[in-house]
Amino acid sequence: MTTGSNRIFDDFARLMTDAASTAQGMRREVETMFQAQAEKFLAGMDLVQREEFEAMKETALKARAENEELAKKIDALEARLARLED
Repeated sequence: MTTGSNRIFDDFARLMTDAASTAQGMRREVETMFQAQAEKFLAGMDLVQREEFEAMKETALKARAENEELAKKIDALEARLARLED
C-alpha cells in the first residue's frame, strides 16, 4: 500500500513540476511578446533618444544666450547711433 501511495505522490510531484515549468515558459513568451509590442509602439511614435534631446537642449540654450548677447549689442549700437544723430 505504501508503494502505491508513494507512486501517487511521485506522479503528483512530477505533474506539479511540469506545470510550473510550463507556466514559466508561458511567462517568458508573454514577456517577449509584450516587449516586442511595446518597442513597435514606441518606434511608431517617432520619439527621440534622451542623448539627442539633451544635445538639442544644450544647443538651444547656447543659441538663446547668443541671441540675448546680440540683442544687447544691437541696443547699444542703436543708442550710440541715436546720440550721434542728435
